[in-house]
Amino acid sequence: MARTKDFDENEVLTKAIQVFWLKGYNGTSMQDLVDSLGISRSSLYDTYTDKHTLFMKALESYQNSGAATIRDIIDNSASAKETIKRLLELAIGDLLSDKEQKGCFMVNAEVEVASHDAEVNTLVCKNDQQMEDAFYQVIQKGKDSGEIKNKQDARALARFIFNAVKGMRVTAKSSTDKAAFDDIIALTISVLG
Repeated sequence: MARTKDFDENEVLTKAIQVFWLKGYNGTSMQDLVDSLGISRSSLYDTYTDKHTLFMKALESYQNSGAATIRDIIDNSASAKETIKRLLELAIGDLLSDKEQKGCFMVNAEVEVASHDAEVNTLVCKNDQQMEDAFYQVIQKGKDSGEIKNKQDARALARFIFNAVKGMRVTAKSSTDKAAFDDIIALTISVLG
């Protein structure tokens, strides 16, 4: 008979995200996780098997949460340009208020781990594709309505804007100059025509 867990897995994943986000995958030890998650080492191993499995679950949880927020913005914004502006502001909003300047958890995982971990790479690529597809959907809608005048292919514009998002997320690890990010957002929006 399986034993019932005496902890909330969502709460543990939320805490794990914070530990991995702050220390990075390689900088996080199992002892860091035991100390921070509030569960025993045996419960940690019984539930997640190893650090890598917990990291993947944390990254998936982070990705799912972000995807839901993006979907909400897309579904509840009137114009294409306003939707894109809100998505760009979302990309840097939390980062600018983060005193620890951790950057974006997904981008950090991409830079630190994805090049030598196929499983992380797959998840990062899935996340990137979802983001690009979200921008594409909004841009195509804006082009169809005549709001977006730029003659460039909607997919190319989506890739350009997503690349701007990634750049801002990396920059946020060393700068919290809101005016600089506002300039980047304004210029990115202006490309749409």
